[in-house]
Amino acid sequence: MVKKLKKMAASQAASSTGLPAGLFDSQVAQTIKDSAQQIWLAGLGAFAKAQGEGGKVFETLVKEGVSLQRKTRGLAEEKISEVTSKMSGMADDVTNKAGQHWDKLETIFEDRVAKSMNRLGVPSAKDVDALIARIDELSAAVSKLTGTPVGKAKAVAPAKKRAAPAKKTAAAPAAPAKKAPVKRAARKTAS
Repeated sequence: MVKKLKKMAASQAASSTGLPAGLFDSQVAQTIKDSAQQIWLAGLGAFAKAQGEGGKVFETLVKEGVSLQRKTRGLAEEKISEVTSKMSGMADDVTNKAGQHWDKLETIFEDRVAKSMNRLGVPSAKDVDALIARIDELSAAVSKLTGTPVGKAKAVAPAKKRAAPAKKTAAAPAAPAKKAPVKRAARKTAS
């Protein structure tokens, strides 16, 4: 079928140009060869030009890439610093709130311990300070009455424990222990 179409095209071209079909085929073939030669030469010229200017284009692309990288790095560092500052602020807020809650909890604990100590009869630091002040007043009054100078009362250190009693020696025999008398309940008689 392709052969038939070629023959028909060649016969129409020959009839329109007025040349015989064989001569027309050789002219078409020559034109095609010349066109192919020109296309080939154009390709070689484009390749040579691309080689010559390719280095320049590559360098330009590298410069643009470096510039773009700097811009994006700068933007990324700005965003990182913003996020870091926001996170620091949030952490400070959480720390402050936690500190406030701990302070409240500590106050509640101290109040409850003080109430428990008061219920048990243990004097508070305020009570002890008031007693010391009262002792100082009384000492001053006594010193006025007797005429002898008396120093201010000092906080009393807790009493030291007594030393354990000395062990008995083997020479002193131990006294026999007495038995406690047993009391018996009187029985009721049934009448």
